[in-house]
Amino acid sequence: MSDGFDRAPGAGRGRGRGLGRGGGGPEGGGFPNGAGPAERTGQPPPPQPQPKAPGFQQPPPLRQPRTAPPPGAQCELPAGPPRPAPLPEQERPQDSVSQQNSESAMAKPQVVVAPVLMSKLSANAPEFYPSGYSNYTDAYEDGCEDYPTLSEYVQDFLNHLTEQPGSFETDIEQFAETLNSWVTTDDALQELVELIYQQATSIPNFSYMGARLCNYLSHHLTISSQSGTFRQLLLQRCRAEYELKDQAAKGDEATRKRFHAFVLFLGELYLNLEIKGTNGQVTRADILQAGLRELLNALFSNPVDDNLICAVKLLKLTGSVLEDAWKDKGKVDMVEIIQRIENVVLDAHCSRDVKQMLLKLVELRSSNWGRVHVTSTYREATPENDPNYFMNEPTFYTPDGVPFTAADPDYQEKYQELLEREDFFPDYEENGTDLSGASDAYLDDIDDEMDPEIEEAYEKFCLESECKRKQ
Repeated sequence: MSDGFDRAPGAGRGRGRGLGRGGGGPEGGGFPNGAGPAERTGQPPPPQPQPKAPGFQQPPPLRQPRTAPPPGAQCELPAGPPRPAPLPEQERPQDSVSQQNSESAMAKPQVVVAPVLMSKLSANAPEFYPSGYSNYTDAYEDGCEDYPTLSEYVQDFLNHLTEQPGSFETDIEQFAETLNSWVTTDDALQELVELIYQQATSIPNFSYMGARLCNYLSHHLTISSQSGTFRQLLLQRCRAEYELKDQAAKGDEATRKRFHAFVLFLGELYLNLEIKGTNGQVTRADILQAGLRELLNALFSNPVDDNLICAVKLLKLTGSVLEDAWKDKGKVDMVEIIQRIENVVLDAHCSRDVKQMLLKLVELRSSNWGRVHVTSTYREATPENDPNYFMNEPTFYTPDGVPFTAADPDYQEKYQELLEREDFFPDYEENGTDLSGASDAYLDDIDDEMDPEIEEAYEKFCLESECKRKQ
């Protein structure tokens, strides 16, 4: 029984399979033409073991591992007598197939050497810029000398701000100085206004940056042409587009898209364009406030989906500021707008998603446009202006068990009665002076001896503690 377990691990894997992996039988150990490892090395074959009892057949010897030689090494066989040629006999179809399999199995592995790729990158190569990218930084350092026309210089700067909006604070001053030396005619100023307007209305993400740029140039451009200042020309350009609001709101999809871009840019301009009064007070342009009100009317008069979405965006952007400004003037324009939105939700044939957006806008306005008023500071807080004034005050109880706090009208009276009854604040010594007096019963009780019952209990407790400690 133990003879069947004396073989090496994996030695019996080819038993009973006929031809081995190399095409030979069990006697050949899987080598071609039945040649074993002894024939390859020129050594005499090892003695064949005697056949054992049926069911415990001796497995064939293990074949040599087919490991690939290292790169560059020659696969040479040790010296020995040449392999005897096989006897000529008529090949059968099965023999030819097994011979082909054995030849493919014993074929020398092909070592593939990967070609060495030579990089063409160099540390001295010129800087690479993607197509359509304008390297404004280099031109910014050299001023406008590299630009043949004003439009190219301004357009390059606008593209630079679109791609890198964070550079506004660092680059705007130099840009304004360059414009002051270049923009010297009415046509040049008009061209500057048109370039900024087109960039702000054609690229949605530039509307906010364009409004900031317009505000800065309106205060720092020194040229004042016969047509007006930069801010006056800008408002004139916006008014020209504003006059077409009714036709644009009813136009085709492309026309409405341009109109919506103008509406949102005008909203950004209303929030960012600052006008300084004669007394130095900074205010917003009232003419833009009135214009936004009429633009909302034009959008709600044609309640298609994209018009309503534009109105929602405009109100989310400027609704809180507009309502505050109208309230200061005693107007109820925002109430009328909200009422019109509710009518659109009930009557207009817009999509369900757009109606949901309108309802969310009404909810936002009812929550004061999401604004949270900061509570007053400690010095300014009073019970009248701070609802949380008594939030952290303790709760007391009367002798009858009725709770009362500092918010109760009769708090002072109840609290004083409580102090007198409980004597929470006895007069102890302060700065070495006895404030109580010689006849203070409370201090006299402190010097009294313990009650006999308490003293006995205390002595018993001390004895028990001592016994436990000794154990």
